[in-house]
Amino acid sequence: MSDSQATAAAAHGHGAYMEESPYAIPSRKLTMWLFIISDAVTFGAVLMAYGYLRVASSDWPTPFKFTPSILNVMIMTFVLITSSLTMLGAVDSAKLGDKAKTSRFLWSTVLLGAIFAGLHIREWLGMIGEGVRLFQNPWGSSLFGATFFCITGLHLLHVFCGIIAIIVVARKFANGSLTAGHVETTGLYWHFVDLVWMFVVPLIYLTNIQH
Repeated sequence: MSDSQATAAAAHGHGAYMEESPYAIPSRKLTMWLFIISDAVTFGAVLMAYGYLRVASSDWPTPFKFTPSILNVMIMTFVLITSSLTMLGAVDSAKLGDKAKTSRFLWSTVLLGAIFAGLHIREWLGMIGEGVRLFQNPWGSSLFGATFFCITGLHLLHVFCGIIAIIVVARKFANGSLTAGHVETTGLYWHFVDLVWMFVVPLIYLTNIQH
């Protein structure tokens, strides 16, 4: 790294001796891709285990009705997909150097993520009100509650982490501490969270619609 590059890196708070990536993409993006791959394996294993338990259980419950459960899930899905679009807008605006527009898109993504989380928590409270617990429920196999709360809870945790990350990036990008590359890397994580939800919905909800 040249002296000018080291000075620029230090000025941006990244350390004077930050090494350049030996690969074709920045280190931060490579790290995020590696995290996404490992996290995808985790979600894949959890969802496969869920599928096995569901098929192997003769008394697996199908508690979800179109209203309010499936309708609520459709709204949540729409909100999350829309948040991916606002994140794309933030990335494009950041690359163009438009801080004001990037900030608007990032905070819109935060708002949509918060709405999704609020709808999810409301759904949880409704399920708990019906008697669903981690190891019991009023309809059938006791494993339903454990798998439902664990899988949706793991995804919700990722949503909360994403919201916090976007807030930090939005504030630091606005004051010039972070670059468009940081916005793009955060966007990769957020799109991954959205993609996982596309697998959760059919496996957890649509296959358990009440007949």
